[in-house]
Amino acid sequence: MSNADNPYQSPETVAAPVAPLVNQGVLTENMLAQLKAASPWLRFVGILGFIGCGLMAFFGVIFLAVIPLLRAAMWEVASEMGEFGSVFGNAFSSAFGGTMTVYFFGAAALFFFPSLFAYRFGSKIRSYLRTGADGDLELAFKSNKSFWKFIGILAIIQLAFVPVIIIAGIGIALAQVF
Repeated sequence: MSNADNPYQSPETVAAPVAPLVNQGVLTENMLAQLKAASPWLRFVGILGFIGCGLMAFFGVIFLAVIPLLRAAMWEVASEMGEFGSVFGNAFSSAFGGTMTVYFFGAAALFFFPSLFAYRFGSKIRSYLRTGADGDLELAFKSNKSFWKFIGILAIIQLAFVPVIIIAGIGIALAQVF
């Protein structure tokens, strides 16, 4: 069929592959120097992230252990306030301790993965610079991709919560006024 027979036919083009801008499999000396300089910093940031995750989990355990102590302290204060105070004290101590425990454990789990990806990226670059094995370089860049994908997903989730927080803030402000 020609274009005269079907005026609505899309035009035909010849697809030609685009030549890569950089030769594949070749890293320049400058690229290797940049990777070598980044590797210790990536491992350092990963280790700091692991330490931070451990501290957050430790604080979660502390709050988990403090709930009974906080409940006992609130019980003493609340007993002076009468029946209302005892209900309030138990509810407050349980809610506060439980919320803080969930927060710290959640934060530790959330920050573990970027720390892991950063550490793997740095260690695989180091391994590639020692051995020259392309598999190590591929794993390094895979970890780099995973790091930025995880950070991007977190950013999307945070952006999704912004309208909810704004609406909740407006609702709370209006409730205070009326």
